[in-house]
Amino acid sequence: MKNAPVTIEHACVVVLGDIGRSPRMQYHAKSLAESRYLVDLIGYVESKPLEDLTSSANVKIHRLNPFPELNLPSVLKYVFKSLWQALTLLVALISIHKPRFVLCQNPPAIPTLVVVYVYCLVTRSKMIVDWHNYTHSILAISSAPDGFIVRVAKAIEFHFGRKAAAGFCVTKAMQADLGDNWSVRATVLYDRPPVQFHPIPLEEKHALLMRLCNTIGEFMPDSFDAFKDTGVQEVTAFTMRTADGEVKYRPNRPAMLLSSTSWTPDEDFSMLVSALDIYEKKSLKEPQHYPWLICIITGKGPLKEHYKNVIQRKQWQKVSVVTPWLENEDYPKLLACADLGVCLHYSSSGLDLPMKVVDMFGSGLPVCAMRFNCIEELVQHGKNGFLFDNYQELSEQIGEWLYNFPTNIALTNQREVINQNLKEFQQLRWTENWKRTVQPVLESL
Repeated sequence: MKNAPVTIEHACVVVLGDIGRSPRMQYHAKSLAESRYLVDLIGYVESKPLEDLTSSANVKIHRLNPFPELNLPSVLKYVFKSLWQALTLLVALISIHKPRFVLCQNPPAIPTLVVVYVYCLVTRSKMIVDWHNYTHSILAISSAPDGFIVRVAKAIEFHFGRKAAAGFCVTKAMQADLGDNWSVRATVLYDRPPVQFHPIPLEEKHALLMRLCNTIGEFMPDSFDAFKDTGVQEVTAFTMRTADGEVKYRPNRPAMLLSSTSWTPDEDFSMLVSALDIYEKKSLKEPQHYPWLICIITGKGPLKEHYKNVIQRKQWQKVSVVTPWLENEDYPKLLACADLGVCLHYSSSGLDLPMKVVDMFGSGLPVCAMRFNCIEELVQHGKNGFLFDNYQELSEQIGEWLYNFPTNIALTNQREVINQNLKEFQQLRWTENWKRTVQPVLESL
């Protein structure tokens, strides 16, 4: 008896933002394409999407034209930008094959939820909303919480969010809030690291650091003279290949701290700067106990140049900050090379979780994370990372983790506990979690 043929269906994924910087929606598209769907992925292409998407025969990316830069008052600019986005999104939707469903992310609610709802109403497709956060809570950061635009955004989210055929959200706290206050039913889909975020062997770390030496000067050794007569074949600030070809950590290597930021007002980067100021003073006072610290900050955003200027004015001797541009395939590997991660994200709604921490955990990197309402759904203080409320606590955590680095015997037990918990976290990856959580919902539509 022959197996029944697999039915190929069409699905649409809408990202009213940069596709390359929307990992969760990219993972949705990838998972759909790997099952039985032909996927139309609509969004802006400001940075390179995943290779798995651009090379897939089951995924077609539809590039939206960005809103032109106009010198307008903020409210007027927001209105015109929303109209532009609504028109370009509608044109893109009309151009695709009728999908079984449209999966869109919120935020932004304006105009995404409105346009997608109207399109689905006309084509009799299903609308699915993936709730990452709330549009109105993000707008309230930079404007009056009870202002006109915030109230309009909230009304649209309430009205159109209820009309979705299904929904997903990122935390149990958000699921409860959507149900209790919005009458919206949503299934919790926790972010999980994809397979490219994993611990890597020292040999692979050395190869990456050797290659990045070409663009990040701080990864170069402070001097080659000490290795002239030792037979060392290759050396970075952190690692070396000895005469017999074995890769080892350098005994007095610097520590690497890594943070990924969107350089936006909802991530107070000044907190990290202040924490590094304290670390600088400690390490100058007790240089035998605190290593040179190389702080890697990745990401793009509107406040990046401002903080780069702030850092340049610092006269730090024991702290170096670099803001490199990394290839997509290098970022997971660099996470695996770091000694400590820092997450400055605090939720505008108190209901979402930072995906960057998920990636760090996937790579085996413990994290110091800003404390907010539901962060403990991801970070458990002392078990897989640390939580801080202010820059003093952040500085204290960095100092304790790096004291007598890298051989602080007093931290042996805690490191073992954290490493074990991170290994357990890594057991469930995005693909398995998506099949377990999302597929049943899609099949029920």
